[in-house]
Amino acid sequence: MYVYQEYDQRLLEERVAQYRDQTRRFLANELSEDEFLALRLQNGLYIQRYAPMLRISVPYGLLASRQLRRLAHIVRTYDKGFCHVSTRQNIQLNWPSVEEVPDILAELADVQMHAIQTSGNCIRNITTDEFAGVNPKEIEDPRPWCEIIRQWSTFNPEFAYLPRKFKIAVNAVPDADPALIGVH
Repeated sequence: MYVYQEYDQRLLEERVAQYRDQTRRFLANELSEDEFLALRLQNGLYIQRYAPMLRISVPYGLLASRQLRRLAHIVRTYDKGFCHVSTRQNIQLNWPSVEEVPDILAELADVQMHAIQTSGNCIRNITTDEFAGVNPKEIEDPRPWCEIIRQWSTFNPEFAYLPRKFKIAVNAVPDADPALIGVH
């Protein structure tokens, strides 16, 4: 699992502060719905028919215990006490209020998590199979490759407005597809 360096943490905290201000401006009618659309999607927030939905990034589907505890706290505090695990190994909150999303993002940042590029037309969460690193059939551990791709794509502005979403998975097992490449 990737451990954030000081630079990573600072970048994430700055992103949360930026989105907090964007949300404030939207709620004060200083930004239109169209102007706010791209900003909220870049930070994982969809507005669905019945409620907002926030998708939280869980790279490679790996969570530290402190991250899982924080997710449980967030789900109890800001949602209805439950969440969904997406097909991309992300976590989805289905009832957060738009006003509280910056607070959720700040709580996630405290445990090195975020919702950046989990929504919209971008490169989504990079995944591999659930036995990566311990599968005796793999030719090498695919997780470092996933991390390289994640770092290359996450804050790259070239990938923020793609024609459609891109889903990437890395498979290291010859003659098998435990990472479900065909689905991605």
